[in-house]
Amino acid sequence: MAADSISRSGSAAPSLGFEDYSFYSNLSDEEVLQLAIERSLTDTHCNNANATSNTTSNATSNATSSPAAAPMHSHQPASLNSAARNTNQPRHNSHNPTANYSSHNAPSTPTTAHYSSPNPPSEKPPDLKTFDGTVSHFMTGSGKRMVVYRTADGSLVHLAPEPEEAEEPLFKAIRVGDKSRVRALAKCPGTNLMLPSKPGWLAIHQAAWYGQDTCLRILLSAQPGMINKRTERGESALLVAVSKDQLRCIQVLLENGADPDITNHDKETPLYKACERNSAAMVAALLNHGAAVNTHCIQGWTALQEAVVQNNVEICEMLLKAGAKHNLSNMYGISPLFTAAQSGQLATLRFLLKHGADINSQAGDGATALYEAAKNGHEEIVKLLLSQNADANKPGKTGLLPLHIAAQRGSDTIVSMLIPATSKARVWRTGISPLHVAAEHNHDDVLEALIEAGFDVNAQLSEERSKLYEDRRSTALYFAVINNNIDSVCMLLAAGANPNLDVFKPLMVAARLGCIQTVTLLVEHGADINACIPTHPTTFPAVYMFSMKNLPMFKYLLDHGGHALSCFNCIYGSQSHPPIKTTRSERHDLRYSNRFLAETQLMRGVQFCEMISAPSICRWAGPIIDVLLDYVGHVTLCSRLMEHLDSYSDWSVIKEKAAPPRPLMQLCRLQILQLVGCRRVKKLPLPGGLIRFLQHQEGSLDD
Repeated sequence: MAADSISRSGSAAPSLGFEDYSFYSNLSDEEVLQLAIERSLTDTHCNNANATSNTTSNATSNATSSPAAAPMHSHQPASLNSAARNTNQPRHNSHNPTANYSSHNAPSTPTTAHYSSPNPPSEKPPDLKTFDGTVSHFMTGSGKRMVVYRTADGSLVHLAPEPEEAEEPLFKAIRVGDKSRVRALAKCPGTNLMLPSKPGWLAIHQAAWYGQDTCLRILLSAQPGMINKRTERGESALLVAVSKDQLRCIQVLLENGADPDITNHDKETPLYKACERNSAAMVAALLNHGAAVNTHCIQGWTALQEAVVQNNVEICEMLLKAGAKHNLSNMYGISPLFTAAQSGQLATLRFLLKHGADINSQAGDGATALYEAAKNGHEEIVKLLLSQNADANKPGKTGLLPLHIAAQRGSDTIVSMLIPATSKARVWRTGISPLHVAAEHNHDDVLEALIEAGFDVNAQLSEERSKLYEDRRSTALYFAVINNNIDSVCMLLAAGANPNLDVFKPLMVAARLGCIQTVTLLVEHGADINACIPTHPTTFPAVYMFSMKNLPMFKYLLDHGGHALSCFNCIYGSQSHPPIKTTRSERHDLRYSNRFLAETQLMRGVQFCEMISAPSICRWAGPIIDVLLDYVGHVTLCSRLMEHLDSYSDWSVIKEKAAPPRPLMQLCRLQILQLVGCRRVKKLPLPGGLIRFLQHQEGSLDD
C-alpha cells in the first residue's frame, strides 16, 4: 500500500487521499498517470465554485514531503540491521547504515512557493521557487516512487515518477561490476578513494556489499589504507561483507590485512555476525585469521551464544576448539546453556552438556535452564535436563519452582515429568502449591495430574502470598470457585477439599456469582451456610447478603440448614430505628454521639433489618421476609421491617402471616426439623407428601 506523506489543510477539496493509494497498488505506472489526469478534471469541476473562498484560508497550509519520502534507488544497499531472537531478554539490533549509501548528496527537500494550477495537469513539474501548493510522495504497487503537486485548494497540478538521481561513476561501476571502469577511475588523479559519502560509505564498502571481490582487489591495490575504515555507524568493510554473506570478499579483505575484531557501534564483531548469519564457512575464515572468540557485544552476547541460538553444532564446535568459553554470560546473567534451553535448541544443548556446561547455572533473576524450558513449554528440553539430573528445586526470583511455572503454563506433560523430581517439602516452603496455580489459570488437566500425585488439596497460601489478594484467599478451591470452574470445583471437593478454610468462604463467592450448581456442590460437601465474615460481622449468615436477590438460591440455603430466626432478632424491636449511616462522616458522627450504640453494633454486627434496608435490596424486602417466615415460629417484626411491609399494599398479607399465633403445622415442622435435622428427613418412615412438607416443598399433604 502506498504511503501518503502530504500535509494539507482539512478544508482541501477531494484529492488523492491515503485511502486511495491501496487502490493504486494494482495499477501500472501508466494507469496511475491516466487516472490522476481524469481525477483532476473531475476535481477542478467540483472545486471551481469554492476556489475563491478557499484561497485565503489555504494559503498558509503548505506542506513539504517528509524525510521518509526521500527517493531510494535500486543501487542503494539495504539496512544491515540484525533481527532479534526470541528470548526472555530483549536482543539488541545493530544500528547499521540506512539504505541511502550512494556517495552523492541527498536531494533537496521540496519547498512551497506560489503557483497557479493549470488544468489539465502540465507535462512538466512546476518550478518550486514559484509554486504555491503542496508536494507529496507515494509509492505504487510496482515499487515506483511518485511525486504529486497540488494547489492550495487540492487541485492536481502535476503527477509523475520521482526524478532519478545521478549516481557517482565509481559507485555505479562497482555496483554493476565494471572492473575496467573501476580500475580507470581508481587510478584517476582526481578520484579520492578516502572521501566518504554522506553516511560514511566508501567505495570499499560498496564493493563488499555487492560482493565485487575483483573490484575490491583493485580498490585495495590503489589505496590499501582504506581497508579498516568504518562507516559513520561503525561498520568496517569486513563487517559489511559478513552481513551480506559475501565469502569471497571476506577472503580478499582478510588476505589484505583486514582486522577481524573491529566492532560496530553495538560492539558486534564480524565473527558474531557470521554466527548470526549461520555460516560455518565465514566463521572458519575468520577463525583462521585469528578472530577473537570471547568478545561480548553491547548486551554481553558472545559468538558462541549466537551460534547456540542458531542451533548450529558445527559452528559451536569450531568456536570451542578456538577457545570459546561456554560459561560466559550476558548482561542478564544468561549463559549459552540457558539460551539453548530457553529457545528450545536441543542439539546445541546436548553439545554444551557434553562439553561440561553447568546444568544448574542460574541467570540474574535466579532462573535455571530447567525453569526456563518449563516456562516456554519445551518438553524435549525438560526431558533431557531431567535425565542429566537438573535440579528441579531451584526457584526463580518470585520463589516459584519449575513445577509451578509448568502448572501456570498448563503443560500437563511437563508437570508429569517434574512431579517426581520436585520435593513436596520444597513446594511447601514456597508458600504456594502448584494446585493453586493450576486452579487460578483454569488448567483442569494439570489440576487432575497434581491431585493424582498426592498434592494436598487443602494446602493454603502463605500469609505473604495471601496478602497479595484483596479477599485474602488461601485455598485452591477458592480459585476454582471464583473462576466459576465447576469441573475444578468437583475435582477438588471429590479429593477432600474443605470448603470452610478461607476467610471469605467459597460459598459466599458462589452465591455472589449466582452459580446455583457450585452452591449445591459446596453445600453437599459441608460448606458452612451460617458462617460470617470476621472483617464484616453480621447477626445473620453472611451468605444471605449475596443470595437474597436470587430467591430460589436463598430458599435452597434455608432448606439446607440456614438460620432464619437470627434475621428477626433486632436490638431496637418495635422502637424507632436510627437512620442508616451511608457516608463516612455520618458514621463518624454516630460513633461519637452515641458511643454505647456504636460499641453495641461493633459487638453484634450489622442486623438483618439494616441490611435489607439498603437501596439495592429493599425492593425485594416483602418476598424475602415471606420466605423467611416459612422457617421460623413465633417472631415479632421490628419497626423497620414493618415499614417495608407497609410501603407496598400487596405485602399486607405478609404481616398477617407473621402475626401470632403461627399455625400448628408450621410449629410442628420446625420441631421435627430441629430434632431430626435437614439431612435426615428423607429417611423418616413418612408419606411422600409429608416429607415434602417438612422439606418446604410445594404440594399438598395428601399427594
